[in-house]
Amino acid sequence: MNIAAKLIDFARRRRSSRRELFSSAVAGAAVSALSTPAAAARAQMYESSVYTRMLGLRPIVPCRGHTTAFGGSLMPPEVLRAMEEANDCFIDMIELHKAAGARIAKIMKAEAAVVSCGSFSAMLLGAAACLTGKDPAKIEALPHPTWPKREVFIQKAHRILYDRAYRAAGATIREFETKEQMAAAINERTAMLAALASTEQNPRPGVMTVKEYIELGNKSGVPVLVDAASELPPASKLTQYTTMGADLTVISGGKGILGPQSSGLLAGRRDLIEAALIHSSPNANIGRGMKVGKEEIVGLLVALERYVSLDHDQVFDSWNRKAQYMAAQLQDIPGFTAAYRLNKQGFGEVRIDWDRNKIPLTGKQAATGLYNGEPRLMYYDDDEGGVLQTRSMKDGDEIVAVRCLRRFFLQNVRA
Repeated sequence: MNIAAKLIDFARRRRSSRRELFSSAVAGAAVSALSTPAAAARAQMYESSVYTRMLGLRPIVPCRGHTTAFGGSLMPPEVLRAMEEANDCFIDMIELHKAAGARIAKIMKAEAAVVSCGSFSAMLLGAAACLTGKDPAKIEALPHPTWPKREVFIQKAHRILYDRAYRAAGATIREFETKEQMAAAINERTAMLAALASTEQNPRPGVMTVKEYIELGNKSGVPVLVDAASELPPASKLTQYTTMGADLTVISGGKGILGPQSSGLLAGRRDLIEAALIHSSPNANIGRGMKVGKEEIVGLLVALERYVSLDHDQVFDSWNRKAQYMAAQLQDIPGFTAAYRLNKQGFGEVRIDWDRNKIPLTGKQAATGLYNGEPRLMYYDDDEGGVLQTRSMKDGDEIVAVRCLRRFFLQNVRA
């Protein structure tokens, strides 16, 4: 019996074991949404994907969110069709950037927008725009500004590895512990204030909110850039910071929107977006190397318009049913617990833990074993266990994932 057939048989036999975690009504709803033919198709894909056939590489079953290091997201068929059609003819790239930017700006409720080569590129272009405006001599000088106004202020709690994009543009980063220290230091050398939206997922005393950043920027006349690259869902984040008054907002095109992975959005003040576009390809300025193809621009626009048209409650429901199914199917492994819960973003996930006396593995050992398994599987691991999410999955992946998880942990139960 091949793997696909085994998966179908496995799913059929395991249905009877869902108990305790959910009522029969909830469990029944989860089952009704599953497609075993889809699971068989996904199992076959994991055995013989294009990566395996061409390069001998093994794809990964995704039990986590969209992550650049593992390929980002999977584009919907309509996005791929639009990109294929965009490849049929040539177009003036400046005209395309402006037209697409106008459509995107309307969706994001901003004055203007531009498509970038990912979020890092959007951060760099935004910082460059704040450093130079539309001054040709200053644009030519980057990344080596010689004028005083070249500092980017960031509160320490808002620092992230990717904020080196601001330095790549030519800015000097100044870090502050408190809001009061930052406010007192603003002077004629301050070109931009940089905020990280994800800090608001886990608010802490003394950590500036994005609103506080914007209020400080308005008071001091310094533009504020908000890095909200991975903040979708919820969909409201698309417009939250632009309507709040952020001068520039960065959103990834290849995560929650499901556009091309090498795309991003920079939206905000018209003068700054116009400056960012001058810095961008096809112009031979600092953004030239971060080229965005005509197919990616069209693909991102289609993905964005699709995203805002979705019933996001239904999208969450589909993720939640998969997570409920996985939690229910992982209930009878000795010493192992799988608890379904809603996270702070409002959708379901599964927290997994195990008794080390019964399953003698550390969190890292389990994650490594599953990543090296057949097929490979990844999730959010930690010292105690980890978290399984289903938002990156196609239908059928949840069954493939359960099979991997059950097999691995049952094999590691102490005799």
